[in-house]
Amino acid sequence: MAKVLYTAEAHVSGAREGHGRTSDGALEVDLATPSELGGEGGEGTNPEQLFAIGYAACFESALGVVAGREKVDTGDTEIDSSVMLMPTDDGGFELAVALDVKLPGIDDSDRAVELVKNAHQVCPYSNATRGNIGVTLTANGQSVD
Repeated sequence: MAKVLYTAEAHVSGAREGHGRTSDGALEVDLATPSELGGEGGEGTNPEQLFAIGYAACFESALGVVAGREKVDTGDTEIDSSVMLMPTDDGGFELAVALDVKLPGIDDSDRAVELVKNAHQVCPYSNATRGNIGVTLTANGQSVD
């Protein structure tokens, strides 16, 4: 087993209409089912929103590691993330993710794509989801294969 660098711990009760908090108290949220899923919407977040934020933040950190290794200034990078919840044929559910990465310090679209590809290999969320869910990436508007 690899050396553990950090462990995040959280407690949730009440499922999608419940409450969640981290063990260190840094995050405490009410949860609400979106109206698109038959809920009332209302105040509160949901697992898909939390996943979208987590993946985007982690990916941007991985991009920073890659850019640092390659001594590249990406500028003030921003990522817009989408997490889609979809039904499966067997009555279950699956996720898909889209990350739209903006690298204002990179004018060369091929270079931007290369950096995002490399970050996708480093990012823990990308490594956890690879082969399990669809992940679509764009770099400065260019599709990343």
